[in-house]
Amino acid sequence: MDLRRAKTFVTVAELGTVSKAALRLRIAQPALSRQINDLEQELGLKLFDRLGRRLVLTGEGAQLLGDCRALLDHAGAVLDRARALRRGDAGVLKVAASPQLIESVVAPFLHIYAERYPAVEILLTEAIGWPEIMGLLERGEVHLGQNLLRAVEPGDGRFAHYPLAPIDLLAACHAQLGLGRDGTVEIAQLASHRLLLLDGGFIVRRTFDACCRLAGFEPHATFESRTPHTLLAMAEHGLGVAVIPSALRTRGYDLRLTGLTYRSSPLREPLALFWSRRRSLPLYATAFCEMLASYVDTVFPISRSSCD
Repeated sequence: MDLRRAKTFVTVAELGTVSKAALRLRIAQPALSRQINDLEQELGLKLFDRLGRRLVLTGEGAQLLGDCRALLDHAGAVLDRARALRRGDAGVLKVAASPQLIESVVAPFLHIYAERYPAVEILLTEAIGWPEIMGLLERGEVHLGQNLLRAVEPGDGRFAHYPLAPIDLLAACHAQLGLGRDGTVEIAQLASHRLLLLDGGFIVRRTFDACCRLAGFEPHATFESRTPHTLLAMAEHGLGVAVIPSALRTRGYDLRLTGLTYRSSPLREPLALFWSRRRSLPLYATAFCEMLASYVDTVFPISRSSCD
């Protein structure tokens, strides 16, 4: 159905005469009459009866009036949504992130983002590891995916990224252990300790193992997990030293937190938000990257060394 004919039909029904409807719609009366005739032919129904100068809805016309009003309302809503999308301040943004970053960073940040973009709906997906996030991005199931920057090979042109502040590797242990009282500990000092480590699927674990090799020892891993909070619970009970990323919330655990270093340089990995180059980002997605980066700068590290 032609929306102009539907609008003409509704206007004539509301005002009762062709002359008044023509004035409101700013079209000539003959053109308006043709639109009504064309609509009646399209529908195969008579919509109006003429009583003197007035047009009165037929029974069929009265039943169609509500439907035409709903049609025009829906069309108006579509146009409003299109205008909002052109402005870049309304729509749906799908983001994949690790459960640790969702807990420590994304969840509190969403309120800040919503204040500026109240008409953007954020849909979060929990994802662990780059292979899972890469699949979501390639299939177009998310706009943005968070991971460590080093997860993507430098020559891989399929993905673009927006950098976030880096995370540090920390040693978390029972306070009585006395490790790293000055706020940092050289990785070589962990050689004699039982270690509680993330499994090999985590880049921070592979970074830690590589630094151990540089320091000349093989880490004594007594427990491995895919859940960092499990490592914290075991360290709190004196079962070893947990190696964790500083993006992890440690509130509520009675632990000493110490920054790990190799030859006095902190062990850290930069974070990033990734997206597929095959997919253009809406303006509110670009703003999400910029705002999240600024927020991360103010709150990182989430877990701080006990001497900070």
